[in-house]
Amino acid sequence: MRASEIKKGNVVEYNNGVYQIRDIERSSPQGRGGNVRFRFIMYSVPGGAKLDASFDADDNLVEVELLRRQATFSYKDGEAFVFMDDEDYTPYTLDPDAIGDAAGYITDGLSGIYVQVIDEQPVAIQLPQHVTLEVIETPPELKGGTATKRPKPATLSTGIEIMVPEYITTGEKILVNTTTGEFGGRAD
Repeated sequence: MRASEIKKGNVVEYNNGVYQIRDIERSSPQGRGGNVRFRFIMYSVPGGAKLDASFDADDNLVEVELLRRQATFSYKDGEAFVFMDDEDYTPYTLDPDAIGDAAGYITDGLSGIYVQVIDEQPVAIQLPQHVTLEVIETPPELKGGTATKRPKPATLSTGIEIMVPEYITTGEKILVNTTTGEFGGRAD
């Protein structure tokens, strides 16, 4: 498969490893005769180690067949995360290395997760775009301090810390973007 045909989410072989493409930047050549280059932000599967690599449009990459199964987080087995297939209830167990930073967004019964399976082995997960997390600690709003709305840190129920607007209080449920880790609004 040529680099120019690869889309986000594709999984490819590269440097004797398997990587999922998370982001693609296309750089157009300056002047005539230059080649279009593609910069891929890739994460190793399993493991989730980030890799940044550039390719010419005609470079060939081997696509890896990957099953995506929709699943729901079920429970933790020691350090491992267990997800249940929404259709046939197959349990998928992934260790913390495979989960990586996603662990900060996983709550009891979280659904809309895709478990990625290669050769019947669960290797990675793809989270929903937003998840709802509870604010367990954040400084109170500064009364009459300044008119600017500056963000403040908030610790969430999974232990991660993100910046939230000043009006958010402890105990509120908020939406968090799982790609950027940014505040996405109050949850209903």
